[in-house]
Amino acid sequence: MAKFELKLPSMGESIAEATITNWLKAVGDKIEADEAVVEVATDKVDSEVPSEVSGVLVELLFKKDDLVQVGQTIAILEIEGGDEVETATATDITITENVPTEAIEIEETINKVQENSIAPVANSDSDKFFSPLVKNIAKEEGISLAELEQISGSGKDGRVTKEDILNYVENRKEAIPAVAKPVQNTPTPEAPAPVSVNGGDEIIEMDRMRKLISGYMTTSLQTSAHVQSFIEVDVTNIVKWRDKNKVAFEKRENGKLTFTPIFMQAVAQALKDFPGMNISVDGNYIIKKKNINLGMAAALPNGNLIVPVIKNADQLNLVGMAKAVNDLGNRAKNGKLKPDDTVGGTYTVTNIGSFGSVFGTPIINQPQVGILALGAIRKVPAVIETPEGDFIGIRQKMFLTHSYDHRVVDGALGGNFVKRVADYLEAFDVNQNY
Repeated sequence: MAKFELKLPSMGESIAEATITNWLKAVGDKIEADEAVVEVATDKVDSEVPSEVSGVLVELLFKKDDLVQVGQTIAILEIEGGDEVETATATDITITENVPTEAIEIEETINKVQENSIAPVANSDSDKFFSPLVKNIAKEEGISLAELEQISGSGKDGRVTKEDILNYVENRKEAIPAVAKPVQNTPTPEAPAPVSVNGGDEIIEMDRMRKLISGYMTTSLQTSAHVQSFIEVDVTNIVKWRDKNKVAFEKRENGKLTFTPIFMQAVAQALKDFPGMNISVDGNYIIKKKNINLGMAAALPNGNLIVPVIKNADQLNLVGMAKAVNDLGNRAKNGKLKPDDTVGGTYTVTNIGSFGSVFGTPIINQPQVGILALGAIRKVPAVIETPEGDFIGIRQKMFLTHSYDHRVVDGALGGNFVKRVADYLEAFDVNQNY
């Protein structure tokens, strides 16, 4: 019998580690090829890791809640064959001699891209790799790059893992001597008010996803200078066109035609017109994004929200956009999103109108600099201008709310961008074919 090493596969762009949340198989279990063995969670999404071969599970190398690096062996299977240990090329982080030259070149290219895009941007001569998760923790704890470089890492090639930096933070806090109390006139932060609990109250601990969302939202508000621009849009022509075509579209494309792909197309086009909104911020540096990747807030089965990403959204026609929206939305509802589905976004759209909200003030999805909220479409009385004069009529209108980071986006850019989205929607061609 041969032994096969099951490794943690790549979990998507910029994701270097994952936490084991549940073993689906126990030692001694028979496993078929492509059968799920373990559930893991990243800071973005939960997913299952399948076996690439059929065999018997003989050893588990990690326990529940352990943190695992991409490429690490997590379990051993016995398979038919000789006595040698076999590994899966697709998930193995090291390159063996029998790997095709093309695969080696691709791996080297990926490594170079990761080093260029994820390496620290602060002034430093170090080329030491730090994952985005580690960098975020360092930023929140006020750890400088120079200090971060001194931390001894336990990961591959001495990389600093999440556990390493959390241990460092804990030891660092214990080592800080007590400081003198502030003078009486110095304002100090107010402690959170104590929560009163009585016998009839139910105490429920946040689940892992809700804790992550809580952290993301708080960090975003502490990081970006949020400011909003609002604009009302007449979408009467879009409503009429969709009502006319939705049945035929569903029959031909085997999917629903919602308003979302129409709005997403307008946003993607506006981002092409205003590339200053398609950026991210890393410290004192602005990163201009080449691709337009639209995040789309979607509901999970447990009620939490997640933001899957439509890659290269500006290159999709209406049918392609509708298929992408339906696919990501359905997989989000069914808990079938993959880790790579939730990374790489450059701008986010959230449809708060689906909950009946007229408008809202969404929080920016870091490290992006803008997010657009789509309000509910309502019939309202409006002044209609014609060559014969003005009159009052019933129109379908909605509000767009643009939240943007005032550190790098001024009012002119933020306001003109959302106005351009509105212009595209109001100029929608009712004679177009899908």
